[in-house]
Amino acid sequence: MDNLTHTLFALTLARTRLGRGGRGTTPALVLASNAPDIDIVAALGGSANYLAWHRGPTHGLLGVVGLGLTTAALVWGGGKFIEQRPKGGGQSGDTARFSTLLVVSIVGVLFHILMDLPTSYGTRLLSPFSWRWYAIDLLPIIDIYLLIVLVAGLVVGRRSAEAGRRCAAIVFVLMAVNYGGRAMAHHAALHLTERQFGATLPPACDQLAWGSLVDGWPPRTVPSSGGSDPCTVDTAALPTFLSPFQWRVIAQLSDAYEIYNVDVLDSRLPAAVRVPNHWTPIVLEAATTRTARSLLGFARLPQARVSADSSGGSTVVFTDMRFVTGLADPQMPRRSALFLVTVTFSSDHKIVEERLGQ
Repeated sequence: MDNLTHTLFALTLARTRLGRGGRGTTPALVLASNAPDIDIVAALGGSANYLAWHRGPTHGLLGVVGLGLTTAALVWGGGKFIEQRPKGGGQSGDTARFSTLLVVSIVGVLFHILMDLPTSYGTRLLSPFSWRWYAIDLLPIIDIYLLIVLVAGLVVGRRSAEAGRRCAAIVFVLMAVNYGGRAMAHHAALHLTERQFGATLPPACDQLAWGSLVDGWPPRTVPSSGGSDPCTVDTAALPTFLSPFQWRVIAQLSDAYEIYNVDVLDSRLPAAVRVPNHWTPIVLEAATTRTARSLLGFARLPQARVSADSSGGSTVVFTDMRFVTGLADPQMPRRSALFLVTVTFSSDHKIVEERLGQ
């Protein structure tokens, strides 16, 4: 989720018993709920470095413990410093015990990770022990309905402490309804697509081709280079930004992608948009470059296209189909510059450039 959502959720948690453990518990919740995204410092090493580290160890078990300890220590130390200042000590009560701040901080970090998991962007739950990504595909990276509920609860709950606690409980119920409703819509989108188009797709590469509750990537096998019969690798239903009833279902075949725009309230489905994805020898060679590996380690639905120039050279472009828009016109799809890697070969088959971005 975005950091505004994490912050608003932390302030809502502070209206519960977690925020009544002493002075500093609310700052600890807010800081801890945003702490995993400290991995943004990796961007100082470039965009490729950021992709390699984003939602890595700070979003795993070590991050929960390490960031929880760090946040608790900072808040506890800051509180003790304020208490020792002349005319400042004790004015707002004593700083919470370190053990209390530690528990609160660990809860804040843990909820950050649990809120990232149900987004289509995903997170790496087991890093650094495993660098696989996991996602549940229920919410977009920014859920406007979740934001509205959190803001409304905080505003209405300002009237009194009791109103704050009551509104926090209502917010949690509405959040559960949002997650549950989206889970049902996600299942319906996959079921509707499979029922109408499943027979037209190649046979499944394995039994998980129509997805599971928690999806993981990168795949454990290399994409086909076209030497074998095509099969359906996986199918994902990705949420859209505005409507919880509209989904983009992407069927990943061994040599292409088929994309369906699904409205679960309308059983009629438009024709699929097909995007080729041929992993030829030159694509496989381009995939070994450092820049391409940084994207392919992140990309859930990697797609490659090759073009030749008049001098005999070739250009391979990698992207992630999750972030491709404008598919109504398959000849002019728009690919996000952040998730785009270009590898250029000279006429004598040497790599002359590799870059991330447009």
